Amino acid sequence: MRLDKYLKVSRIIKRRTVANEACDAGRVIVNGKPARASYDVKVGDVLEIALGTKPIKAEVVSINEYAKKEDAPLMYKILE
Repeated sequence: MRLDKYLKVSRIIKRRTVANEACDAGRVIVNGKPARASYDVKVGDVLEIALGTKPIKAEVVSINEYAKKEDAPLMYKILE
């Protein structure tokens, strides 16, 4: 699954266009390297998202094409 779509489906970022812009601006880092929106997310990847005042560091636990609001937080695990 594409990185921008994963960020939207998991509800880490509300809109896919915002996720896409964050990737283009270099605010999303995957496994220590800046990632493009087209990056193919895999289970075990560590995402660092620098949006707002508090950066988020999360590990990808599962990848689902769709997720209900209650199930979205189960797709990742917050680190630190």
